[in-house]
Amino acid sequence: MASDPRRDRLQAALAALVLAASAAGAAAWLDAPRLLVACALAGALATAVGWAALTRLAHRPAPLPPDPAPPPRPELGAALEHAPLALWRLVAGQPPLALNAAARRLAAPGRAEDPAALLALLEAEPGRRVVTLPTEHGQERAVLAVSALTVHGEAWRLAALAPIESELATEALAAWRQLVQVLTHEIMNSLTPIASLAASAPALLEAGELAELQAALATLARRAQHLQAFVERYRSVSHPPAPTLADTPLLPLLQAVHGLIAPAWAQAGGEVAVSVEPPSLALRTDAAQLEQVLINLAQNALQACQGRPAPQLTLEARLARGARLRLTVADNGPGVAPGLESRIFTPFFSTREGGSGVGLAVVRQLVHGLGGTVRHARRPGGGACFVLTF
Repeated sequence: MASDPRRDRLQAALAALVLAASAAGAAAWLDAPRLLVACALAGALATAVGWAALTRLAHRPAPLPPDPAPPPRPELGAALEHAPLALWRLVAGQPPLALNAAARRLAAPGRAEDPAALLALLEAEPGRRVVTLPTEHGQERAVLAVSALTVHGEAWRLAALAPIESELATEALAAWRQLVQVLTHEIMNSLTPIASLAASAPALLEAGELAELQAALATLARRAQHLQAFVERYRSVSHPPAPTLADTPLLPLLQAVHGLIAPAWAQAGGEVAVSVEPPSLALRTDAAQLEQVLINLAQNALQACQGRPAPQLTLEARLARGARLRLTVADNGPGVAPGLESRIFTPFFSTREGGSGVGLAVVRQLVHGLGGTVRHARRPGGGACFVLTF
């Protein structure tokens, strides 16, 4: 039970007064001088002890208030039950155990055409991949992620499955809409003057204006050549070459790219830096196609940095988390305008006046063919940054 400081001080003061009073009474009752001196000393000692006790009690810190009770934590089971991902626990020698409602619904007879085939997909090595789910309404793509962990000394694997068919269909529809818009814009830019000049050619011929007719025919030829070149570029984007994979050291490859692009950057007053860490990094890839990817990105960066003082380009190769290789191509140019990040890889979309819009589309096609991904990342200091992950 906690003591009250005020009560303790009062008790000590009363005790000191009682002792002092007792000593004074004894001194008054006794007539012997020696006894009087002894009683006086006893009273003074009692008074000093009481004063020291009062001083100590006065400086005693007040008791701290009790710690507030911790807020109630939500039950882990309830959180797992309502998780948006389908979760299973996998233990060797045991059937997969559904951990939440999403997993039970996904493997239910009304949802899965073959529950056994669905559960067999979970028996995968740790990692992440896209799988095809057999359902009563057809096949559906999903992302499967499997992680290895140890719980109370027992080896577990945790499988998470997320259907993405509807999201992929939405993204594909948006990509096709963007592509159709760009194609129609490019084609109409060529067909409109062709139609106009073709309609005016008979009138020029009848009027005998041969010079104007020759100029009109020359313009028709130029627009036809432009349209033909456009179709050729579309063919190059839609039919990428098959890669020839081989173990490729990255330091010599990046140094070769540096030798090809550095003169143009030096002429513009800039420089190119190459960094590979560790220097022994290697990748199983098509060296020629990966080199073409890096050259395309470097050329785009140089065009974006035109007119800027001291343009810089950095080519870096590093190991990322999960033992994945990350190639970074970054510049100090103006960067990609906000809101255009999702459109820059669309074929024939260009942020530069007179640009073909093929470079980044070809880059994505080649990188995906090599088994990697490419994305645009924002840099704190500005500029464009493209990250290739393998």
